[in-house]
Amino acid sequence: MQEFLLGVVQQSLIFSIAVMGIYISYEILKFADLSADGSFTLGASVSAILIIKGVNPFIALIFSMLAGAIAGAITGILNVKLKIQDILSSILVMVGLYSINLRIMGRANLPLFAEYNIFSKGNILFTIIILASISVVFFTLFYKTKLGYLLKGIGDNENMIISLGINTGAIKIFAISLSNAFIALSGGILAQYQGFSDINMGTGIMIMGLASIIIGFNLFRKLNLANSSILCILGTLIYRTSIALSLKIGFNPSDLKLISSIIVIIALSLGSGKGMFKKKKILMEEKDKSISKLKKVGSENA
Repeated sequence: MQEFLLGVVQQSLIFSIAVMGIYISYEILKFADLSADGSFTLGASVSAILIIKGVNPFIALIFSMLAGAIAGAITGILNVKLKIQDILSSILVMVGLYSINLRIMGRANLPLFAEYNIFSKGNILFTIIILASISVVFFTLFYKTKLGYLLKGIGDNENMIISLGINTGAIKIFAISLSNAFIALSGGILAQYQGFSDINMGTGIMIMGLASIIIGFNLFRKLNLANSSILCILGTLIYRTSIALSLKIGFNPSDLKLISSIIVIIALSLGSGKGMFKKKKILMEEKDKSISKLKKVGSENA
């Protein structure tokens, strides 16, 4: 049982990094980025092939993030510059990434069991906690920057930001790029953790992220000490635990999508039907700060 719980915690922390990235596009920008599945696999495939070629596993993770950022930037450019709808632009990138990931790996599955990785030396859980903590600290600080406030402002009222003379398109592209960078990072870490990269390992990441965000904010939003990144971790932990327990009691892997849907429905019902895109009390103070910060930005640009 202890080994079971340890595995759930480790995987939850790894996936929570992707959820933090998904939070940017879905919750802050209200951007339906379906390319998350492809970016997750992209991060895994880049990490795997570089490790096989002898690249340091930590450096491989940096390249995974870079690849994910490029994929996200393409999605953003299709939406902002070519005026393609967010869902369609992300679908186009997701479909294209499938072929790109196959091209990178050279086959559908790439084993890494004999390769040196970030978990080869030291405690696995400790390494994962460090990586997740770095992500939490990064986003906590980022959301307090001028760019972070502008990003929140675009999600709340884009026209107001445009009226300040700010290029919202460039910020959108950057945000989607940042989102996919962390999604790809999560994929790269998971590939090293499980010892292989598979072309289908990103399937369902978007649904998992959406469910984790809903669970985290609906169940733990009253925690005064919890910021958005912490809520993403808590939501992912509950979601992954529910999935793991379902498999442990005898459900088939083919039932996972149905189980995921049920989990989301329960989370929404516990949130009194408010849903994830309604105003959340835990974010009210952050939004008030965003407005005051945006006024300062406007005065600076005037």
